[in-house]
Amino acid sequence: MSLDARDFAALLCSAALLGGCKKEEPAPTEDRTLAKLRQEVDRVNQGGAPAAPPDAPADPNARLAGLAAGHEAEQARTYTLASKESVKVNTLSLKPTHLEALHSLSGKGKVSLTTTDLFVRVELEAENVGPQPVDLSLSAARLVDAEGKEYPIARDAQTVGGTRTLDHTWQREQRESLVLLFEAPAEALAPGLALLIPTPGGADARIPLQ
Repeated sequence: MSLDARDFAALLCSAALLGGCKKEEPAPTEDRTLAKLRQEVDRVNQGGAPAAPPDAPADPNARLAGLAAGHEAEQARTYTLASKESVKVNTLSLKPTHLEALHSLSGKGKVSLTTTDLFVRVELEAENVGPQPVDLSLSAARLVDAEGKEYPIARDAQTVGGTRTLDHTWQREQRESLVLLFEAPAEALAPGLALLIPTPGGADARIPLQ
């Protein structure tokens, strides 16, 4: 007996109906992927944050929020000064006494500032060693790193945690402790870092810090 194409197709369909259709099983790797997806959906439904892919770029806003919330341990790092020798600007003697850096600053009340870079805090002892009063503007002071990049005083940070009045007349023998605040990246705090102080009609005075 011979079967034509239509008879052969009918025979196959009958065999499929009699034997039932066998469902194709997913590959083991598909099982694992589906299980992980179900676990992630359950975790998010329970209030968890969606997981970011491992190669996702870091979110600077998330890091800033973490710093502000104290998720990262905040402890000021102190740096050894390159020199504690006084530098004279006109008749005002400026002596560096302390250098530190930190991510967050707190002022009076609930005022606080946070940066993903660093707030660089420079402390100085200032004294007018001349016989006459002297005028000097310290608000134009700035940091300069080894590559020559400059960082001016961070105005908001200075208001929150630094010396308020930087431009005034220094009387004879007047002494004062000063705190100057700058904002700079971590790589700036390296050998070659210096504090630049403008002088009346002359070159900037340079105070080595690192």
